Amino acid sequence: MIIVLKPRTKADDVARVEQLIKRRGLDTHIVVGQEMTIIGCIGDTTKIDSKLFEVDPSVDKVMHVQEPYKLANRAFHPEDSVVDVSGVKVGGGNLALIAGPCSVESVDQVMEIARSVKASGANLLRGGAFKPRTSPYSFQGLGLEGLDILCKVREATGLPIVTELMSSEYLDIFNEKVDLIQIGARNMQNFDLLKQLGQVERPILLKRGLNATYEEWIMSAEYIMASGNENVILCERGIRTFETYTRNTLDLQSIPVLRRLTHLPVIVDPSHAGGKWWLVDSMAKASVAAGADGLMIEVHNNPEFALCDGAQSLKPKKYDELIQEVAQIAKVVGKNV
Repeated sequence: MIIVLKPRTKADDVARVEQLIKRRGLDTHIVVGQEMTIIGCIGDTTKIDSKLFEVDPSVDKVMHVQEPYKLANRAFHPEDSVVDVSGVKVGGGNLALIAGPCSVESVDQVMEIARSVKASGANLLRGGAFKPRTSPYSFQGLGLEGLDILCKVREATGLPIVTELMSSEYLDIFNEKVDLIQIGARNMQNFDLLKQLGQVERPILLKRGLNATYEEWIMSAEYIMASGNENVILCERGIRTFETYTRNTLDLQSIPVLRRLTHLPVIVDPSHAGGKWWLVDSMAKASVAAGADGLMIEVHNNPEFALCDGAQSLKPKKYDELIQEVAQIAKVVGKNV
């Protein structure tokens, strides 16, 4: 249930309505926008008569929410959320540009790539320290050594770092050292981990599961938000379909759909979606045109010899050319680069 208050409702009146709601055994979530104040009622509202709230002079209208997610619901929060990642704004008309290698291999490798992508306009550095791989024999990442490398490169370049957390074992370390904690597709429905992420201070980048519906994806974000951390960014990275030519199928429709259903920022990872470097260019442009709040693109200085996913990585020069073209599309759709 959502209670929309009349414009210019005073703080004392908001508090009075909030207490009225709580006396009915519900929790509240208050969103103060530029034009209106909305109070989300959290709990079992099925047996509560909405007319009880409509009699209050400060209440404009009462709306029932059908979707199972509440905090992530746009009805609860009509304005776009903006997530601050160590000074980089994601959402609300800002285009986040995340770039870097799939896997951290060495200080020199990450440093060279970071300086290159920053010069091209990237404002966040990605790099895998821990790598979830289908085969146990594939390169699994450098682990904590890789995380230390990312921190050294951040210190040298000023780029906030994005890297994937696979286990709650390293949650405290990530909360201390990582600017944006990434949760991969395989952990999207690791509900115990999601609940723990609600207790950390860092914002969370939540990738869509391989076979997840929009509702399942948003509900995973709801787990994090309901546990206390509302700074969640959604990342479309392709889903598994019957097509085998590409690694996954990039669901461009997810961008306008999610922007309709939720207020959370939505970014796109075209590298993992197609699995082929030559698809990244067109899919990145299409994503921005569709309204994405950011792009996460894999860039490698020597992809032919990359330890992981070289086939889907752009070389620095190609990334630079792409970002110049993306910037033009971003202006057309009202995004700031």
